[in-house]
Amino acid sequence: MNSTLNYPASNDDPVASTATELAAQSQRKGWRVVATALLAMLAVSNTATASATEEDEPAYEITDFDWVDQSRSRAVPVRLYWPANVQPGASVPLVVFSHGIGGSRKGYSYLGKHWSSHGVASLHVQHVGSDSTLWRGNPFGVVDRLHGAAQESEAMARASDVHFALDQMLSTATGQMGAAVDQQRIVVAGHSYGANTALLSVGAQVVREGQIINYRDPRFAAAVIISAPPFYGENNLAAVLGQVSVPTLHVTATDDVIQIPGYRSGADDRLAIYDAVANPTKLLAVFRDGSHSIFTDRSLTGGPSLNAKTKAATADLSLAFLDLVFRGDGAALTQWQTDWQPILAQARGIGSTALAAPQHAVTN
Repeated sequence: MNSTLNYPASNDDPVASTATELAAQSQRKGWRVVATALLAMLAVSNTATASATEEDEPAYEITDFDWVDQSRSRAVPVRLYWPANVQPGASVPLVVFSHGIGGSRKGYSYLGKHWSSHGVASLHVQHVGSDSTLWRGNPFGVVDRLHGAAQESEAMARASDVHFALDQMLSTATGQMGAAVDQQRIVVAGHSYGANTALLSVGAQVVREGQIINYRDPRFAAAVIISAPPFYGENNLAAVLGQVSVPTLHVTATDDVIQIPGYRSGADDRLAIYDAVANPTKLLAVFRDGSHSIFTDRSLTGGPSLNAKTKAATADLSLAFLDLVFRGDGAALTQWQTDWQPILAQARGIGSTALAAPQHAVTN
């Protein structure tokens, strides 16, 4: 079952979109107001909507699919952002995106819209064991529900969700769109819990009862890692991340702190993840002052100006990273660092000559 909506070309004006989101947020009522302080610390995504006029030329279309993985009796809802006016025979890169704890397929819309407006499809996977249903019910039980969603069984189920969603995307379930995906240019991405999911999908592994737990999907040629938490309970990150063999982009901020009781994680943990990834083709961008939730669709954190700039910079950086990985072209990365230097605390790997010819580069 699926539904499709067409959306107009975005003017990529983050300030205007932020104003719209602020107005929408002011209409919220009920227990969410009680939980505002907690929500500000977490990777919670709010739905951003756009409306088309007849005069607008669509830049992308959005289709929701309600898939079910019968082998696990688990629903895997997804939202697909697909570039408009894809020509017959064209080859479309794909990003498979995993949301943070308490999110949904509707979140991180600024990334889906930006990527698809620039010719890159984006499949946003919803993980039913750790999605927005956590916020329903008694607000005093939120922490317990968060702890339940953070269990290892759910972490593994999320990785299986990503694998299943990609299977479906490349099958007849999506019609001609699946056939148009360039299978040499598939990327996994995620924020917070979703960043850990993405890392598992590209080779992060743990040992349990003497057995290696590995969810690597070889179809992913690169990964975009936004605000990755530590692998809680693992003392040797090098062992966990030593088998990550694809290029990775890591994005964080100086105030990127996770405040979930029992799962507190400081901003230095994001840098430790970057350092532990063995593949030398890796980039790091650290924004000034931004919080953990600044990378979601939430618009209040960090203030409207910084929030909008950080989102725009993140979206631009991810596309520049794909240029490097798939075209061997680092020019956009160099320009990106110049353009966004005022809000950067540090950047590593960007502009490095060592990254000029990654092994996954393709000519088209």
